[in-house]
Amino acid sequence: MILDSTDKKLLLLLQSDAKQTTKELSLKLNLSVTAVYERIKKLERENIIEKYVAILNKTKIDKSFVVFCHIKLIQHTKEFIAKFESQVIQLNEVLECHHVSGDYDYILKIIVKDMEAYREFLVTKLTTLNHIGSTHSTFMISEVKNTIVMDI
Repeated sequence: MILDSTDKKLLLLLQSDAKQTTKELSLKLNLSVTAVYERIKKLERENIIEKYVAILNKTKIDKSFVVFCHIKLIQHTKEFIAKFESQVIQLNEVLECHHVSGDYDYILKIIVKDMEAYREFLVTKLTTLNHIGSTHSTFMISEVKNTIVMDI
């Protein structure tokens, strides 16, 4: 699907606030409510819009300790990779898992209450996963930028 400039503007508006009504969006885009509704439905059908979510305030839910954990597997076989990925997906504390190039195989973004909670997670959950050779943890000091808005 080729996105025109109106689709791109609509996607930027929805990324900044998906709770805007079609009427509010129509005023900003200078389109009819029906035209906006149809564009949104088309973007959803094409899976350009995958889903709508609520972004939580980490501090308010007592989960403000953010860790970036680098993982090195003991081997890089298809079986080891598949097993590790299927296990890490099950860990609720892991918000993101990226298979990367370089010195480590994966980078995980983990969110917990505090250092004690991270230690507990590391000892009882993460290091019990199959095929992990080593881990290296980096702790967030402050969040400079965190956005979900992609320029299109």
